[in-house]
Amino acid sequence: MKFFRPSTGLMTLGLLLLSLVPVSAQLFETKAAQAFMIDAETGTVLFSKDADRLIPPASLAKLMTMEVVFDAIKSGRMTLDDTFVVSENAWRKGGAPSGTSTMFAKLKSTIRLEDLIQGVTVQAANDGCIVIAEGMAGSEANFAAQMTERARQIGLQKSTFVNSTGLPADGQQTSVRELALLALHIWRNYPDLYRYYGQKDFSWNKISQRNRNPLLAMDIGADGLAVGASEQSGFGIVGSVSHNGTRMIAAMSGLANDRERAEEARKLLDWGVRSFEKTEIFAKDEVVGEAQVFGGSKSGVALKANGPVEIFLPIANRDKLTARIVYDGPVAAPVEEGQPVGTLRVWIGDTLSQETPLFAAESIGVGSLPQRALDAAKELAVGWLR
Repeated sequence: MKFFRPSTGLMTLGLLLLSLVPVSAQLFETKAAQAFMIDAETGTVLFSKDADRLIPPASLAKLMTMEVVFDAIKSGRMTLDDTFVVSENAWRKGGAPSGTSTMFAKLKSTIRLEDLIQGVTVQAANDGCIVIAEGMAGSEANFAAQMTERARQIGLQKSTFVNSTGLPADGQQTSVRELALLALHIWRNYPDLYRYYGQKDFSWNKISQRNRNPLLAMDIGADGLAVGASEQSGFGIVGSVSHNGTRMIAAMSGLANDRERAEEARKLLDWGVRSFEKTEIFAKDEVVGEAQVFGGSKSGVALKANGPVEIFLPIANRDKLTARIVYDGPVAAPVEEGQPVGTLRVWIGDTLSQETPLFAAESIGVGSLPQRALDAAKELAVGWLR
């Protein structure tokens, strides 16, 4: 049986209005059909709109292409000085003859991996992606299978990739939530390589192109990541902004054109960095709440997190926050200190903002025979209250 409890510890802080039902309201409105924004440091979800709907990734699939490359570099399996040859397939499908985003790589030329990375991150080069895929995996299909496998390894359960470029293909899908989490993973795990996303321009084959990310031209602290567009999913973007020590990452899709994409992304990220502040809502070892115990020497067990609980709270509209403790119960005695028991869930408006695992703060032994008999009688007579 699933139990829901208000978090009494939060009440004592005077920070949150607690209820068992999240408030049905968003603190921000966007024209995007799908949108998702997260604070990079704490993992707090600050905005979510239809974030789990599966959509074609378009050129945003290149984020996964780069993750596979970055992982190979970090693990020592590849270096920035490794070279790859431009095949006729890569040249025709992604190069100048293709009419798509390209770095204009010459047929049968040899290119360093670092230059290919810049072609992909700055110019969204389809030829660069295919050259990398063929060089690393023998074929683009093999590389796409590696992309999907790697996506599962880093926790992306719904994203599936069929090619390295994001060009239209049956079965290729992702969500704005997973795109934002992918960007967060890249920023956290590859700081020395993430910097390529903030590069303003890149020249190859005597042709200079500016970064396709419109956020980089705005004075909002943007330093990445990518844009994409398809007939089915509209115009999309994954962007990251750092401002006064705060980093926000947002993903959006379903916008009407490139101008609307740039403006809606700017507004969402700017709202994020200006409207929230980090707050410690529970100190290390502080009791968060209590879970009911069946057949124990006590009727309840205190719960705490493994360390302090920090969250980004709205500077205004703090009455839009709700929280509750969720656990499967009642918890059967005996209970060991440190035993996983439940989860603290916090909402901002109607967005599930953060989930923190909770553990038993104490050990509870098995109760006496009369205590256990009384608990059993309660269970048989009326069940446990939720």
